Amino acid sequence: MPRKSIFEMKVSEVYPLLIQKAERKGRTRAEVDQVTAWLTGYDLSDADLDVTYAEFFERAPKMNPRAALIKGSVCGVKVEEIQDPLMQKIRWLDKLVDELAKGRPMDRILR
Repeated sequence: MPRKSIFEMKVSEVYPLLIQKAERKGRTRAEVDQVTAWLTGYDLSDADLDVTYAEFFERAPKMNPRAALIKGSVCGVKVEEIQDPLMQKIRWLDKLVDELAKGRPMDRILR
């Protein structure tokens, strides 16, 4: 079975994994929802999670203009150096959830 690209995966498949990552470190789904809302402008109680990850970010109500302040590495790749804008948005969310899981205070995560 060929691997799916992250762009083709449904948010409903990926988002629970982000929540699990945070919860394993004592953080909550509400906090994951908060960082996601900060980044994308979505109200996750109303968001359609049965879309691809690409569609989720392309349709984001309002990407936070401060997202460019997100720095650091995810899987050994510096998020600020990613050339593909869509992949960069995906990695920004990964980085925010990583920071959450590492115990960073919310006010520092949300820059």
